[in-house]
Amino acid sequence: MNITLDEIQAPIAVEMREFETKFRQSMRSKVLLLDKIMSYIVKRKGKQMRPMFVFFSANLFAGGISDATYRGAALIELLHTATLVHDDVVDDANYRRGFFSVNALWKNKIAVLVGDYLLSKGLLLSLHNNDFDLLKIVSNAVREMSEGELLQIEKARRLDITEEVYFDIIRQKTASLIASCCAVGAASAGADLAHIEKARLFGEKVGIAFQIKDDLFDYGTAEIGKPVGIDIKEKKMTLPLIYALQQASWLTKRQMIYNVKNNNGKNQVVAKVIDFVKNSGGLEYAIALMHRFANEALEILHTFEPSPSRTSLEQLIRFTIERDK
Repeated sequence: MNITLDEIQAPIAVEMREFETKFRQSMRSKVLLLDKIMSYIVKRKGKQMRPMFVFFSANLFAGGISDATYRGAALIELLHTATLVHDDVVDDANYRRGFFSVNALWKNKIAVLVGDYLLSKGLLLSLHNNDFDLLKIVSNAVREMSEGELLQIEKARRLDITEEVYFDIIRQKTASLIASCCAVGAASAGADLAHIEKARLFGEKVGIAFQIKDDLFDYGTAEIGKPVGIDIKEKKMTLPLIYALQQASWLTKRQMIYNVKNNNGKNQVVAKVIDFVKNSGGLEYAIALMHRFANEALEILHTFEPSPSRTSLEQLIRFTIERDK
């Protein structure tokens, strides 16, 4: 893909710089240890796609970007960062985006408390400014993310995830967050409920396409890169594998499920599963569905008036499905 996130972000570059300053301020604490950890978290920020979705979505409406938009973006970042800190504790993960995780550097007890602190900062930011509509949107997203994670854990024990359940999981785990970004942007610009829902649905479609792309990284193609099989090693049932199992005979399906359950991180066993998925058309099926959801998102987006922000959101959709990491 030729276009970069920096180029996509260009129309709101000034707002993003201002947001970063305000976000740093929102994380400050008088407790020295906490302030040190907050500084560390801010330094390891990722692509910043979430605030981009918030700002671009706000600009789709006449009200445009307001102070509430900055607060909404900060609320999402605070609550999402809290969930990531807690996730690293649950997963016993030592790294996040190439950096040491908070629990790796400061141990689990401190990491849990830091997550709680971030959660409370987000809630108070909204309550102090009477942003109850924004808080409702984001709180629903956090609830859905938790439910999706628990549903995946429940199903992973038996590896009985159907395509319908898979989409329920990724809609809640991944898509609900991007959907809330777009809904928050619309709400902060004074959009009515019907348009807020339209923005939310747009974000949900993008989020589903985003997760399917992540699934494809586990198998690798000329476009995607080297197969890694991390999801298979972790016994996660993703769309390419679910489709391949649906096409298989009873005996082959049983063997492949056994391989996933008992791979124990062995590369040769994981390679067998990857080959099975590729030979069964699992990748082609997942790619086709990814494009379908991306196109559905574009259809919703094109019901809004043409603008630089609409163009940037179109570019974000393309970036989502064409990215190589």
